[in-house]
Amino acid sequence: MATYRTAPLEVPGATAVNKKRNTFSRTKRRNAIYGYLFIAPMMLGFLIFMAGPIISAFGLSFTDYSLLHATKVVGVDNYVQVITKDELFWTSVKNTLYFSAGLIPLNLILALGLALLLSTKLPGVGIFRTAIFTPVVTSIIVWAIVWKYVFATDAGLVNQILHFFGITGPAWMYNTKLVMPVVILVSVLKKVGMNMVIFLAALQDVPKMYYEAATIDGASKWKQFTKITLPMISPSLFLTLIITLIGSLKVFSQISVMTDGGPGNSTSVLVYYIYKLAFKTYDLGYASAVAFILFFLVLVLTMLQWSFRKRWVHHEQ
Repeated sequence: MATYRTAPLEVPGATAVNKKRNTFSRTKRRNAIYGYLFIAPMMLGFLIFMAGPIISAFGLSFTDYSLLHATKVVGVDNYVQVITKDELFWTSVKNTLYFSAGLIPLNLILALGLALLLSTKLPGVGIFRTAIFTPVVTSIIVWAIVWKYVFATDAGLVNQILHFFGITGPAWMYNTKLVMPVVILVSVLKKVGMNMVIFLAALQDVPKMYYEAATIDGASKWKQFTKITLPMISPSLFLTLIITLIGSLKVFSQISVMTDGGPGNSTSVLVYYIYKLAFKTYDLGYASAVAFILFFLVLVLTMLQWSFRKRWVHHEQ
């Protein structure tokens, strides 16, 4: 019985589709390779200079690591000692929270007020915007040194002005009750420009028709601000709140330059305390433990803000 072999059935256009699919796959792979090559320098930099040191510091936090003696593993003893026995740590926590509680509302209120003022068509408004934003791009070290001399006891500008009116100025930088408010004020003036720019951008995105409709309905300026402006810019307000909170918890430079943690320990904040442990007493293991406690503090506060955002952050549908 004869057998016959039949040629495979070919669908019209299938070959062209397969070739197109293979070409698309090769193009996709090539683009993926190019993409990975472009991000490789940043990823390598992150792994070498960020992720690597963070992992190493976390490991050091479980050791008694110092440049002055041999290293030994102590487990969670560093964390236990920090929480239960280290009074200076809790003083630093109190000072950090004091700084944050003073900085955040003052910064946000002042930034929003300036944004509302400078969003209007005032003469020379561009000059004022530039002047307020200039401290943001100024070196924090230079900024702190200048303000340290401004609040100097004898020849400081503030006390010279007070002396002109017959008032004896206090020793701002040596008074335990006045020094932290001074540092807060200096920090607010340094960073308020950034939040002001964010609020300016948010205010420009609020549709004018809302204000026109509210005006026709007889709503006052305060009602328009609370019922239109604040809800519409609430995402930007939430962003600035998180940025300002994180920045306040890791304050260091102005403390180091202006007060060196003093007088006493009245301005010793957490990051400055970590710096002293690591680079003055060379207790790197203990300093790493304090650093990770600060990390978890920042993480918890940020997550709390994130969890409550739906109660007051409004998004336009």
